[in-house]
Amino acid sequence: MSLLLPHAHPHPPDTLPAIPWETIQRLRERLNAALRGKAEVVESVLICLFAHGHLLLEDRPGLGKTTLAKALAGAVGGRFARIQCTPDLLPSDITGFNLFNQKTQEFEFHPGPVFSDVLLADEINRATPRTQSALLEAMAERQVTVDGVRQGLSHEFFVIATQNPTEQHGTYPLPEAQLDRFAMKLSIGYPSRDDELDMLADALTIDDCQSVPPEPVLTPLELQRLQHIVARQAVSFGVRDYLVRLAEATRRHPRVTLGLSPRGLLILQRAAQARALLHERRFVTPDDVQEVARPVLAVRLACDVEHPSRLIEDILANTPIPPLAPPQQA
Repeated sequence: MSLLLPHAHPHPPDTLPAIPWETIQRLRERLNAALRGKAEVVESVLICLFAHGHLLLEDRPGLGKTTLAKALAGAVGGRFARIQCTPDLLPSDITGFNLFNQKTQEFEFHPGPVFSDVLLADEINRATPRTQSALLEAMAERQVTVDGVRQGLSHEFFVIATQNPTEQHGTYPLPEAQLDRFAMKLSIGYPSRDDELDMLADALTIDDCQSVPPEPVLTPLELQRLQHIVARQAVSFGVRDYLVRLAEATRRHPRVTLGLSPRGLLILQRAAQARALLHERRFVTPDDVQEVARPVLAVRLACDVEHPSRLIEDILANTPIPPLAPPQQA
């Protein structure tokens, strides 16, 4: 059971911004309707979005990755773009390029798909390392440099990249330094039998030609405000100590060749803050840390085991939660 820690709120309650709980719930419902029967995946996607990170999906084709990305872009009122990564994809196909205009006798910049709010990079590990680096630089800096000129991206720029299993032919596995740019790694998996039956029934009643995109749940500016609220979620010393203990455990584990980096530790804390927000709390608990640790560690731990998820569970089970003081009474 999580404990409410003393001094959980570093700011006086009257200075904390109001949180639009109803808006968050509508956003959750919109994504659950788009990705039926995957509430846990939707929760993790929202955590990643509110934590201002990027998401890596490792799964088979046809499981709803594109549907999820489009639904997310529509729900936040953002621009959606999609890149199909192939070995012949060039960095300029992602970032954009300058083209000479014969009429004006000047070069004009033609922005690439990274100038969007939600970008789906499909099969990222089929692109060459040079092209991967161009995309991952945009993810890290939220800007691109074309012919020596910097171009800023959307503040809410959110990448959902998909990756084929590394044993498939013709892939370029992402190195650890680039994987560390993602906040989380998830797998959608197949829907249940009942969900697939409902999906087939729904397909009989939907007229694609007459369907109208639903109204956005929130605007990009409102999303930016939520991300700022997440950054102010209170994290007590006890929880921060627990975060560091987990990081140290990954670095000492005999089966881990590359443990959690300081950047990864910051991402883990921000993801825990986002989960606390989704659970309508202003402060982070050890439960938040444990729940987000699985997808956060999955993307950045280098290990010599076939199933990293079991190793992560072992680290969580053997890292004691520090003694925490009971909650103070108001």
